[in-house]
Amino acid sequence: MSVIKEYRTVSEVVGPLMIVDQVQGVHYNELVEIKLHDGTTRQGQVLEVQEDKAMVQLFEGSSGINLEKAKVRFTGRPLELPVSEDMVGRIFNGMGKPIDGGPEIIPEKYLDIDGQAINPVSRDYPDEFIQTGISAIDHLNTLVRGQKLPVFSGSGLPHKELAAQIARQATVLNSEENFAVVFAAMGITFEEAEFFMNDLRETGAIDRSVLFINLANDPAIERIATPRIALTAAEYLAYEKDMHVLVIMTDMTNYCEALREVSAARREVPGRRGYPGYLYTNLSTLYERAGRLVGKKGSVTQIPILSMPEDDITHPIPDLTGYITEGQIILSRDLYNSGYRPPINVLPSLSRLKDKGSGEGKTRKDHAATMNQLFAAYAQGKQAKELAVVLGESALSDTDKLYVKFTDRFEKEYINQGFTTNRTIQESLDLGWELLSILPRTELKRIKDDMIDEYLPKTSKEAQA
Repeated sequence: MSVIKEYRTVSEVVGPLMIVDQVQGVHYNELVEIKLHDGTTRQGQVLEVQEDKAMVQLFEGSSGINLEKAKVRFTGRPLELPVSEDMVGRIFNGMGKPIDGGPEIIPEKYLDIDGQAINPVSRDYPDEFIQTGISAIDHLNTLVRGQKLPVFSGSGLPHKELAAQIARQATVLNSEENFAVVFAAMGITFEEAEFFMNDLRETGAIDRSVLFINLANDPAIERIATPRIALTAAEYLAYEKDMHVLVIMTDMTNYCEALREVSAARREVPGRRGYPGYLYTNLSTLYERAGRLVGKKGSVTQIPILSMPEDDITHPIPDLTGYITEGQIILSRDLYNSGYRPPINVLPSLSRLKDKGSGEGKTRKDHAATMNQLFAAYAQGKQAKELAVVLGESALSDTDKLYVKFTDRFEKEYINQGFTTNRTIQESLDLGWELLSILPRTELKRIKDDMIDEYLPKTSKEAQA
């Protein structure tokens, strides 16, 4: 049994960092407890050890720390989360402590929040459809169990409403395993926290959810731990309790800002736009914790949500996130300003695994064909509308005018379903066919004739005959 040593050799406090001198046997990532002169205790984590000096990252801020009176204890273990199946239905702060007035969690075990690396050979391929109830995702950018599919939003766009809708509605079709949602919120306002908690409570979705909430007035450094704590809970529920777990993390931009703050305090050489050069590596330690494992029934699926500064998709955060994850859902400010909810811009959005989770036996055999045809028709309709702006509607052919009509209805009826409508995949597919019936049959070049005969609405076939 290791001896826990206590030090009173704090030499410096800089922002969220503390330097402790004359230490021995201290290790990277070790949990630190700091006892202040007023009797309160704060937590930290060892970031770096050089000779007899340890640099400690403070999770709960550095205000009020007296260099001469503070007592520092190195616990000899990493930061761990007490886990139990009783976590489902509960609300915790960003460090994993209950804030819903309920009892303390009686843990089955303690798990390191940094998790364990998953051997690529032990990964199982994601291929099971997850229904979110949102047509623009389910039909056109299909989410698959074990996938990591981020949402790229912008300041003022309704990503919190979209996150709450997915948390309420998401489910794995044709599966006997339990489904759970782990929700990690970083740097959100009190009003946003109330919105999420009330929405999940009123709809009953709280009964299958675990919430970790780091508020905007909480220490920024706590945000570095919050997603790791949430993913640790998700991995426990998935791989030890055989649950399908959907992890929604918002806002990853706040997480990256906290990383930049620590990097600046450490006086590291900054990378792009002041973010640390290891931002890509750090994000990958979060995103790569999604997946399925061979021999395990459960899985971890991720939907990280980030707000792009100035709607810039080339900003380091969305740029690096796009390299690591398997696609992206992009919210459009133009659609939002036009009153469409959710304002998902389907053309630049992408799910790289959509083909793996769709088709006969998973959704329906016409899924891929109608998806491709809707993409093509919408793109052509957008081009026709742009042409009409320049040359006038009189310059459009009759077919172009039908594409414009299709595009208008596609945005108003298909994309604009609202935040309370929960569509099944069959309803989304049928609506897609109804919209495609606006176009002449000769324009449906991406769908086989026998499929058109089977699914195209009869009134449309009679009109085209």
